[in-house]
Amino acid sequence: MTDRTQGTPAWSQLLRRRDMLRLGGLGFAGWAALPDAGGHALQAGETRRSIAASARSVILLWMSGGVTHIDSFDPKPDAPAEIRGTLGAIQTSVPGVFFNESLPCLAPLAGHLGLVRTFSHDSNDHFIGQAHCLSGRHVTAQQTFSEPNIGSICSSRRGSRNGFPGYIAAPGTTRAGAETPFTGGWLGHEYDPFCTGGSRPLNLPEEQVNMQGLNYLPDLTTGRLSARRSLQQRLDSTLRGIDRQGSADLLSRQYGAAFDLMLSPDVRRAFDLRLETDATRDRYGRTKIGQRCLLAHRLVEAGAPFVLVDYGVDGDSGNTWDNHNAPGQNHPPICEIVRQPYHLAGADRAFAALIEDLDHSGRLAETMIVFLTEFGRTPRINKDGGRDHWCYTGSIFFTGGGTQGGRVIGATDAQGAYPLGASQSPGDVAATIYQALGIDTQIPLIDRTGRPISVVPEGAPIPGILRS
Repeated sequence: MTDRTQGTPAWSQLLRRRDMLRLGGLGFAGWAALPDAGGHALQAGETRRSIAASARSVILLWMSGGVTHIDSFDPKPDAPAEIRGTLGAIQTSVPGVFFNESLPCLAPLAGHLGLVRTFSHDSNDHFIGQAHCLSGRHVTAQQTFSEPNIGSICSSRRGSRNGFPGYIAAPGTTRAGAETPFTGGWLGHEYDPFCTGGSRPLNLPEEQVNMQGLNYLPDLTTGRLSARRSLQQRLDSTLRGIDRQGSADLLSRQYGAAFDLMLSPDVRRAFDLRLETDATRDRYGRTKIGQRCLLAHRLVEAGAPFVLVDYGVDGDSGNTWDNHNAPGQNHPPICEIVRQPYHLAGADRAFAALIEDLDHSGRLAETMIVFLTEFGRTPRINKDGGRDHWCYTGSIFFTGGGTQGGRVIGATDAQGAYPLGASQSPGDVAATIYQALGIDTQIPLIDRTGRPISVVPEGAPIPGILRS
């Protein structure tokens, strides 16, 4: 029994309306959908193409706010002082490639990175830029929360794994506006990420922030949760006896995986940073960015398929990366803030530890890490000592999961203002991730009204990033 006008199992709608299986208000059963549940059902005579995958998992290092490129991956030491600032450039492990001195930990690891210095799009608006980057799709101001994230599309195509949701955001609850940008959009809420943070975290310790999403409600014990699972299983049996089109089986798998998440000791341990040694936690940095990167490492080591590290809004300094140094922002000047542990200094340390640990464990070869931000910052330092929004160019990187390390894609002009030659778009970033995961972008997505929609409306894998 399927409501074909909505593209959603009617029994699923009935259960949600009656609120029968809310798991005590947990509300995240839907993310455990079957692979291709949000995709395209093969018709008679169709065959699915085999797409070679170079990655098994993805970690998306999402730094919303606009990370300064000149003070990080694209220094301009020969530019005037109002462009280059007071920081110098340092040689990386790749001959002829220099990073800003703010990145002493990543510079020796440049041989692992596929660096893109000409990431560009057409909006200096935070929310439009964030939605564009997280989805790979051009959006209007009215579409900033309607287009599905890259992680949501990956989840719809590849499903959950080892008891983990197909898309996890850590913590997934920071935001500068009224809503978070992390959404399944028109694919449906079942493809929203599982957010580890629960309620919006600001100054909680990270070991508490990242367990909020797993906490039971006060009156929901393990025994009561198990009893609800038993009830759910009996309902599944009845529904399958009625339903002949498979929607009941899909619903069963969705809710079953949610119970697995809540009840599996192995899954819960992966989220628990308290199980790490003090030395390991110190190496990543006792900062929000450090501990979130450590959590991402734990999750992919345990089998999670797609993890977004969310680091944009900080309780002490506002939006960490939006460094205008405008009145009301509690920021030092740009060339000083990058030295702070909550800023580039902490990100440099955390990213390097993440890459090194995955490399040492052998997981880097199958885990693609993508550093992404919605835009760069203005080449010229403003009168307040900050840099403003600059969508025309910025720096991002890929590593692991089939990435060709030691590569620099694109170059900017002498002031770091515009690309010299071709630029790379959010659609190109999305297409590169899908190719690494072996997702066939020729098979359309199906929205909740039954319309076929392209996985990548515009964009292609970035040449030179992935090994051929």
